[in-house]
Amino acid sequence: MQKINHRISIEKIIYTSLTIFILIALTSLPALAQTDPGTDPDVPIDGGIGFLIAAGVGYGIKKVKEHREINNK
Repeated sequence: MQKINHRISIEKIIYTSLTIFILIALTSLPALAQTDPGTDPDVPIDGGIGFLIAAGVGYGIKKVKEHREINNK
């Protein structure tokens, strides 16, 4: 029977916090760019889809690595 270690490392907390901060900063940049009210008010919706695809790819890579680590033990 394997012992499960629930201790969270400092590196993991820093990495997660930094990732969340970067994502929030990048998603708020388009809102700052909307300063001229005299232009066309239509806003493209394709910007967020790229972030969702990148997050999905990153999550998939993480899951594949975890699966390989479990199977190699």
